[in-house]
Amino acid sequence: MSARGRAGLAAFVLAAAGAGALWVWGASAPPAQPPGPGAQPGPPARSPAPVPFVPSMAGTQPDGRLDAAAGSGLKVDAELRHLFDYYLSALGEAGLPAIRAGIERELERRLQPAAAAEAKRLLAQYLAYKRALAEAEQSVGAPASGTSLAAAARSRLLAMQELRKRYFSPVETAGLFGDTDARDQDAIARLALADDKSLTPAQRLQKMADLDRNLPAGLQEERTAPQRVLNVEQQVEAARNGGASDDEVFRLRAAAFDPQAANRLAQLDREQAEWVRRVAAYRSASTALGGNPAAIQQLRDSLFTSWEQKRLGAYE
Repeated sequence: MSARGRAGLAAFVLAAAGAGALWVWGASAPPAQPPGPGAQPGPPARSPAPVPFVPSMAGTQPDGRLDAAAGSGLKVDAELRHLFDYYLSALGEAGLPAIRAGIERELERRLQPAAAAEAKRLLAQYLAYKRALAEAEQSVGAPASGTSLAAAARSRLLAMQELRKRYFSPVETAGLFGDTDARDQDAIARLALADDKSLTPAQRLQKMADLDRNLPAGLQEERTAPQRVLNVEQQVEAARNGGASDDEVFRLRAAAFDPQAANRLAQLDREQAEWVRRVAAYRSASTALGGNPAAIQQLRDSLFTSWEQKRLGAYE
């Protein structure tokens, strides 16, 4: 691994350890429901667009699939943390009191009263933990001279895990952070292998392969999913070139993944086709405006949202 590659991997691990200071988590949409028996895929029914919590969240849905535990209690897992982090990513556009209120409303909407009350308790502890983590990150100095990237990343991860003990029980910690800890520990192990000068290239490859085999099932799926999607989409492209219909493409994707994923990919196809159509209309109309900046901006405003206009430069 090159020095740049090692530095990039270290930055990923250290960013994961210090994510509490940033409070950012990507937004994703929940899966669509599969079509009923014998139903043909088609455009989803239109419904009024929900009002986003903050403008930058337009077009997204809150993260986290909250499930009930035995006895209708709260299931404490990474999905609950995803919900918290989705809203916390709005810091800067909304204040923390408003964000906390938004999370609590979402918990009340999705959960039974007892489970919602338990989730609110965990939210308060999570916010306190995040504040403490941010303060700890500010006080951490540069690693001592000669400290490897893997050692520095491991030290920060251990400090973060120790800090959690003040706010969460072992069961809560495992549920909320088990997935990120597994990911960080794997990244640190790979850093250590990359920096181990005692290994031959063949030994390093063998140890990397051992790490791959020992990955938790969820992390293995996460690692292989992008390549699976790429392979299927190559098959889709070949099928379309051969004259496949939208229904045939849907069935190909559903067989490779599931009907929910096939629906989401079909929706992406429709959105991309609509985007291409609007860009083509814009380029054609803007050519006729003779470079008039005011008129061109008015055209942009009529065809694209302010967020979409940030993407438009790549097509001009």
